[in-house]
Amino acid sequence: MSKPLQAIRGMNDILPDQTPLWRYFEKTVAELLDSYGYRQIRMPIVEFTELFKRSIGEVTDIVEKEMYTFADRNGDSLTLRPEGTASCVRAVLEHSLAGGGQVQKLWYQGPMFRHERPQKGRYRQFHQIGVEAFNLPGPDVDAELIVLTWRLWKKLGISEHVTLELNSLGTAAARAVYREALVAYLNTRYEQLDEDSQRRVQSNPLRVLDSKVPSTQALLTDAPQLEDYLDEASRVHFAGLRARLDAAGVPYVINPRLVRGLDYYSETVFEWVTDQLGAQGTVCAGGRYDGLVEQMGGRATPGVGFAMGIERLILMLETLGQVPEELSRQVDVYFCAFGEASELAALTLAEQLRDTQPNLRLQVNAGAGSFKSQFKKADKSGALYALILGENELAEKTVALKPLRTDAEQVTVAWDALSEHLQSCLAQEPLLNQ
Repeated sequence: MSKPLQAIRGMNDILPDQTPLWRYFEKTVAELLDSYGYRQIRMPIVEFTELFKRSIGEVTDIVEKEMYTFADRNGDSLTLRPEGTASCVRAVLEHSLAGGGQVQKLWYQGPMFRHERPQKGRYRQFHQIGVEAFNLPGPDVDAELIVLTWRLWKKLGISEHVTLELNSLGTAAARAVYREALVAYLNTRYEQLDEDSQRRVQSNPLRVLDSKVPSTQALLTDAPQLEDYLDEASRVHFAGLRARLDAAGVPYVINPRLVRGLDYYSETVFEWVTDQLGAQGTVCAGGRYDGLVEQMGGRATPGVGFAMGIERLILMLETLGQVPEELSRQVDVYFCAFGEASELAALTLAEQLRDTQPNLRLQVNAGAGSFKSQFKKADKSGALYALILGENELAEKTVALKPLRTDAEQVTVAWDALSEHLQSCLAQEPLLNQ
């Protein structure tokens, strides 16, 4: 017997009952980003493998272990994008979007791919919304990105359950000096490090600071501190960021071991973390990458950005009970019609209602059926009202309007007054797509 067809492990279907919450979240973020002057860009999900090796770093876990890489028919090595910044920078370079110092404030959304061990909040195909700003070197734009995420958490009702962690990685030159001191320290304790940290001592020692192994974290207590190696410009930049966050009333904590997992970060790094999702505590993270555009073949161009994991934030909304009640219903009004002549009239009336009320979710019964069966479908749809058109109503050119979620009386409405009356009834109700 053949094996049943099913989705690849860690790549999940988002079912119709789940998509209203996804659309609500995505719409909330898109409207917020629009209000801050960010414009959407859409990149392909497949890129040349070299793009990610050059940008993320060949000795990162993503490039070494997690990328979905394959050869196409031309023999080119291609990779499903594991993150969005590299693709966005490539697009900015390819189309000269930031040439001549032009400021670009961009955002994108879509699936990313990493071959990880699937678990709650961590998947092999996952979805992100990312934001990138170019040619803005000061701490003001770093602060703007953080402030707008803080505003988003408040809009979603989760601000009390997230914490902002901040750090500064300084310039590449400052990190190089710190790296030497850190490697010297780690080498004296090499045998006590966990296996992953031993591997990273030479390849990417700053990632040792981010180790989740308790014994390794204990060894780092007396390790050299990155803040002691920061250059003066980095100190000023970080102080400027903190001053702006203080002015905006955004709470934060300084985490001197926050380094992020991608090689291209410099100066500011930050993470929004929560204790509501178990081990997968980061819901949004980013920072400054002033050397990345130059590293990828362009002119020196300041850059800063972040990405948020949609699955984790959706899970957080569900966990905290912050899913708007109106998302549970599929439609606002369900139209029941009995007999072919009534069905034809219902079709015409429904289209007239859609003309006058573009935001209305109106479903016309399909497949005929008895009064009982149609009302059962109307109730299951979650509609607030049912419209009823039978032989008597057809003859009198009226429609019965029956509230489905309250004890209010059923009323009869003339066809030419239906749109206005229905609009009045729904005025106090939050429609799904407003």
